[in-house]
Parts: sequence; structure tokens; C-alpha cells
Amino acid sequence: MTFQEQQARHHGRASHLSRQSAVNFVYIILSCLVLVLCGPQNQNQQQSSDPSQLTLDRIFSSREFSGARVGGMEWDEVGGGYLVLESTPQADGGLDIVHYAVETGEREVIVSAAQLVPKGESAALRIEDYSFSPGGAFLLIRTNSRREFHKTFGDYWVLALESGSLRKLGQGTDSSSLLNAAFSPDGKKIAYVFENNLWVESVDRAGMRQLTFDGSDDIFNGAFDYVYEEEFFIVHGFRWSPDSRFIAYWQLDARNVPTFTMINNTDSLYPRLIPFKFSKPGENISIVRIGVVRAQGGSTRWLDVPGSPGDCYIPQMDWARKNQEIIFQHLNRGQNRNEVMSANIRSGRIRNLMTDSDEAWVHVVPEIQWLDGGKSFLWMSERDGWRHVYRVSYESGALELVTPGDFDVESIAGIDEGGGWLYCIASPDNPTQRYLYRISLDGSVKSERITPAGQPGTHDYRISPDNRWAVHTYSSFTNPSIAELIRLPSHEVVRTLADNSALNDILASLKRGDAEFIRVDIGEGVELDAWMMRPPDFNPQKKYPVLFYVYGEPWGSTVRDSWGGQRYLWHLMLTQQGYIVMSVDNRGTRVPRGRSWRKIIYGRVGILASADQAAAVRSIIDRWDYVDPQRIGIWGRSGGGAMTLNAMLRYPDLYHTGMSAAPVTDQRYYNCIYQERYMGLLEDNKEGYEQGSPVTFASQLKGNLLLIHGTGDDNVHYQNTEAMVNALIRHNKPFTMMSYPNRSHGIREGQNTVLHLYGLMTRYLKDHLPPGAVRR
Repeated sequence: MTFQEQQARHHGRASHLSRQSAVNFVYIILSCLVLVLCGPQNQNQQQSSDPSQLTLDRIFSSREFSGARVGGMEWDEVGGGYLVLESTPQADGGLDIVHYAVETGEREVIVSAAQLVPKGESAALRIEDYSFSPGGAFLLIRTNSRREFHKTFGDYWVLALESGSLRKLGQGTDSSSLLNAAFSPDGKKIAYVFENNLWVESVDRAGMRQLTFDGSDDIFNGAFDYVYEEEFFIVHGFRWSPDSRFIAYWQLDARNVPTFTMINNTDSLYPRLIPFKFSKPGENISIVRIGVVRAQGGSTRWLDVPGSPGDCYIPQMDWARKNQEIIFQHLNRGQNRNEVMSANIRSGRIRNLMTDSDEAWVHVVPEIQWLDGGKSFLWMSERDGWRHVYRVSYESGALELVTPGDFDVESIAGIDEGGGWLYCIASPDNPTQRYLYRISLDGSVKSERITPAGQPGTHDYRISPDNRWAVHTYSSFTNPSIAELIRLPSHEVVRTLADNSALNDILASLKRGDAEFIRVDIGEGVELDAWMMRPPDFNPQKKYPVLFYVYGEPWGSTVRDSWGGQRYLWHLMLTQQGYIVMSVDNRGTRVPRGRSWRKIIYGRVGILASADQAAAVRSIIDRWDYVDPQRIGIWGRSGGGAMTLNAMLRYPDLYHTGMSAAPVTDQRYYNCIYQERYMGLLEDNKEGYEQGSPVTFASQLKGNLLLIHGTGDDNVHYQNTEAMVNALIRHNKPFTMMSYPNRSHGIREGQNTVLHLYGLMTRYLKDHLPPGAVRR
């Protein structure tokens, strides 16, 4: 059966296939170059003829360690095959969409690059994102993309596979100006956002219909403001009804939200101002509401959601398995009460299906997954002390526990409703690892580990729609990813997709010391997970400097048994130069150790975590004589940059050198959703905000401090580092600072930026935390 035949037999709701954009492999070269006050530039370019030794150039300038991976792969609607993008010699820079059968590996070109050459042009359109209409008659592609914060705008084109006709959506609109184009479930229409208004076009003719008319820089229809995108991970702000007759959409009114303005000093003769709406703790947030409009146009019907629309969030919304009802999550501003509600678009009736609440915070469930044809859905909650999956009745709201036991479910990997199984990612015995389990949907059968026992590390699964296959990707701390196609539930390997054997051969030639995962006892029955990397020529009879890599905030963790890429290689390079490198996950980090472990940090971000980190350092010094207590360093980025500062300033006699990149120095300066979630409302916890902010303790600096920040950081604004600089100057504290002009939070844009950044930190360490072993 061909791919088109499979698609024709499986009409259904259109799904947006999230593709690995081709532009992710291209660096945008900027013209910014800055001077550093930390030594000559040519130190970055040192080469070693010894293949066992790492250098900055090998790690950050070459592709020697890039490895192979499976990118741009998606299952077809049936699950009997998968789609990939492949380059073709017939079209310079063009990509074919290719279908592979799982069982046989048979290859079929579904859409060739030659079909994507617009009339009058010679080159094929570059596919950066794509989706097929339900039934497979049409292909929608995005090309010529541009990023604006989290949004990706672009030009959208529609290809009719039978006739071969190719046309561009939004005729007459500016180039790269459309957002979130999506097929209707019947495959006959496409909706998109243009200038913050909703539009609809038919797939087979060029007519356009505008559905909303009040969109502006302050009013977002079918789109979101910055903080929604950053913290709720939503950019696509509308949903087609199952019968394709209606569109439900978010509207955010940000007119009363303060404007933050960044300055680009480097791309033109005069500075360019970049204003955008950004809510910080205690400030106004966008007024949010949900509207429903007919696809053929007309007035919007607004849902009468209870409560104040300017004091809540609606982080998730979708149609129920009925054409007349919408289900959405209604989150209070303090984010400790999440009400799941349904709304009838004809009667206007709104009812509360269930409520999830917590003394600290509750998490949003990003996608409602339906069972029983819409009679129930799955929900994740920590209400019993562990993150578990529940089955919720759509009519009564009654909850039934699906995953009982004293363990956390990390995520739902797949639902085999026909077989009665739930696939999920968990690790009941080791919080540094992740495995695939399955459990019966009725909770009658205990969890069964599907990942083979002989494969430690971190495992990820992309399960096919029919639950018979999965792309299995796994790695460990010292071994890069391997990707393979497996059969479920046996985990039998059908074929290897990327084994990274060449990269493993290179890694095997490097000088590497021992790396191990450990538990650090900090007293009162608390043990923290950690890892340690020792030098290749390690001698336990000598003393070594230790550099701690830290994050420490509730959003993530650093102690994971998974491949760390360039960061791991840089840490390995440091061990080759005579450093011990370690990392510790304090209480409050996002690890599967239960609700109490994670939420003990509530209201005390920066306070409890830095205390745990300091206690861990003291324990490590007492436990291992080869740790030099006079050479303790720490570094981190973002939340880890803030934790580095809190450690250096709160425990100045313990840490001697710190490197803080893109830190939040004053918790009032970060976005309201993140900070109020973990700290509570500013008006209720002013002292916590002050005591959790490292700028409060600038007067206590004793050690060597390097501050690093991109001036174009839209996430953690550059004003954070400026505030810290002002405080350090006020207290006459010496420090070193590096600003990267117009770089964003990742500090990656521009030629050689990453190489320069890590070269800077390497030189700073050597100058201020001398490497190598010394006698006891």
C-alpha cells in the first residue's frame, strides 16, 4: 500500500508535525566582535597534535564531535512507516520528503524537490516545516522563516499532490509574515495568523477570509505574548473544531502590560530599539479570553470564563470530542489552583470538570489525551505525593489512579487503548536515569519495564500511532546517543538508525579519567545525587581543584546519566588539565524523587538551594582528602548563573572562583509566570524575593568573580547583570565582566561566539583557580 493510499484510508484530525527545521543547522553570521579583558585571543586557537588531548578548537570550531542523529523524522498517520527529509542532488539545496516502510525499509519519494519549484523560479523552496492534509491530498510547507523571540514566521506554500499545482498563501502580504498555518480536519481549508489576526484560505483557490480585525502590537488573536510563550511553551493560539466549521482561539490583551525595551547597538549606525510586552512579578499580566468564530467568518462568541481575566492564565485549550464543546485549563495567578473546565459554545454553559491544587504550585498538562472516544481523558498530578497519571471522566470529573506506586512518572510516551496499555517514562530506582515502562490503563497490572535491563542511561521513545513500533534513542554520561527502530512491546531492534560508532572511536582515543555517579550526605537524612569527573592521571594522594557545574532551580537538573555534548567535552578537557569537575542536584530540582523533594524549595528559590550546594561542598571536602578546599570553583548559566552568585556571595569563605553567565540577579526582574510559580506572589513574599536574590548580598563577595551576559538577552534581561555590577561597585568589590553585544540568552549568535565564550572561561579558570595536583 502506498503512502497516499494509507493516508486516504485514515482521515482524521490534522496533526501539526513538529519537524527539525533545516535552519537549525545554519549559524546566522553577525558582524559583532567584542574585546575581552582576559588575555590574548590566540589562546583560543591552540592546537594539539596529540589526538588524546582535547582543545577548544576541536570542541567548538570543528565538527569532529558532532555525531550522527535522526532529525526531521515523523511517523505517518497509520504507523506503518515514517517520513524524513533528505537532500537530493537533482535540486541544489532542495529536500525530498521520503517515506520508509518499517517492516521492509522500502523507500518511496512522496514529494520531490522538483515539485516545489515555483513558477518562473529555478530553485526549489527550502522545506523548514511541513504537514500533510488529512488524507494526504495536499502538502503545506513553511519556508523563508524568520524568528521573532519564540515565534517563527514564514512564507507558506500549498502543493496539490495530484495536479502538482503550487501556490503561496496570503497573497499580497509581506514576505515571512504568516504564523502557525494549519489544515482544517477535513483538509479543505488552512487557517493562519497575520498581523495578530486570524485568516482562513481554501486549499484549492486563492481566496482569503479575515476572521478577526482588532489585532495589533498589543492585542494578540491566535497568538501569545512573550511570557506565555516562554513559560507555557505555546505559540499556536487557535484550534480547529473536529467538524472544521469553527475555530476557537486565544485573545491576549496586553495594553496594560509594561513594555520592556532592548537596545541593538551593533547592527546599524544608530541604535535600534526592540520593545515588547513583558510582565514581571507584581506587574499587570495580559487579559486572556477564549473566543469561537465560524470558519466562514462572522462575529466572535466569547466564553464567559469565571473570575477576573486579568488575574489568571489559560495555558491550554482544545476541543472536546464533541463539535460543540471546548475543554480548557484555568490557572490562578499564583499557579497553585488549576481548574479544568468545559464550555458549550452554543449554550454558553461552563462547568468545572475537576480541580488540581497544591500548597506550592501545580503543573499545567500541555495536551489533553482522550480515551473511550472522548468519554475520559488522562491527567498528570502530584496530589498523592508522586507525579502520577489519572484517568478522568469527562462527565463526572471522577479521577481514577492509573499508575499507583511510590514513584514519579516523568511523561506519557504513548497510549495503546486497544491493548489496554499506557506507556510512560519513569525511573523508580535511580533519579539520574530514564526508562520506558508500561502499565494497564485500568491500573490492574503493575508497571512493567520495557527498556532492557542491560541498558542504563537516559532513554527516549517516539512511539508509532499503532503502538507497534518506536524510535528509541538512548545515551549515557560518557556515551553519545544511539537511535534505533524497535518493535513493541518486545523491544526487538528492527534496524539501527544512528549508532555513532565513528564518534565513539574518537572518544575512545581521548584520555579520560573515571566518571561516576554518587550520593552526597548533607546531614539530617538528606542525600543529594551528584557526579564526579576525575583527571586521567588522578592520584588520590594529592589534592586537586574542584569546579562545580550548577543549575539548582526548580525547572531542571544537571545530574543526569545522559550525553552532554560540548559541555561534557569541555569538562573533560578541564580534567585533562588537572581539574576535578562535579555537579550536585540540590533539593528542589526537577528530578523524580517525589513531590516533597521538588516543592520544598517553594518560596525559597536561591536560599535553600545554595544552602544545599554549600553543605554538599563541605561534605565532599570532609569525605575525600584529594579535594583541595583552597581551590573550589563554581559555574553555571541562567538559573545556574544565579546559583553561582548565591553560592559565591552567601558562602564567600567556601567558594574561591565563580563564573556566572546570564544570571537572574534580582528575582523581581524575571518574568512573572516563572518567578511567581516558585516564589509565590510578590506581595505575599517580599522578603523571600529579596533574600533569594544574589544582588542583596553583593557586599559579601570575597572570591574571584566573572560575570557574562548577552546584551540582547530577551529572556534574562541584561539589566540583571547591570544591577549586580552597580551593587558590586557600590561596595567597592573587584570583579571581571564580559558583555556579548546583541547575543541572546544562549550566547550563540555570531561567528566564533561559543568558542570565544568557552575560551574566556577556560582562561579565567587557569588564572584564578590554578589547575593540577599538589601535595597534601
